[in-house]
Amino acid sequence: MTEITFYFNVPDRLTYACRLLRKALRSAASPAVPGVATPGVPVPGVAVLAPPATLNRFDRALWTFEATEFIPHLLLLNSVPPQPGHLRTPVWLVEQAERAAHLGLLLHLGDEPALGFESFGRMVEIVSTDSDERDAARSRWKHYKARGYEIHKHEVAA
Repeated sequence: MTEITFYFNVPDRLTYACRLLRKALRSAASPAVPGVATPGVPVPGVAVLAPPATLNRFDRALWTFEATEFIPHLLLLNSVPPQPGHLRTPVWLVEQAERAAHLGLLLHLGDEPALGFESFGRMVEIVSTDSDERDAARSRWKHYKARGYEIHKHEVAA
């Protein structure tokens, strides 16, 4: 069953997502060879699920959030077919979770419940201090809880 974690009271959602993504990639414990999938075992990496406008902003944020680092990622909107070489890219920015279900972690940046999250071992939801965003997060929390998922909560800002 997918492990779900919500991070609440994040000052800047996209910047925090960049930092969390960097941490997730650094701590990937699997010795799997990039681009080589073992059936039934998720490839270390992260799928970022959001609407196209958010994905475009996040793509720009990944290029600019840290001057001395690069997080290899792929913006794969629905009109772009995946290519064999894409499997070596550890971060996929997608509109539909099933396009990156071979990855182990789903980072959800949308307002509606994440469709297809069940294909991932873990899912992370990041929620800012914005009241509309918090309301949408409460709705997603109820959606996942009603389906029997255990949810972990972390408060980020004091």
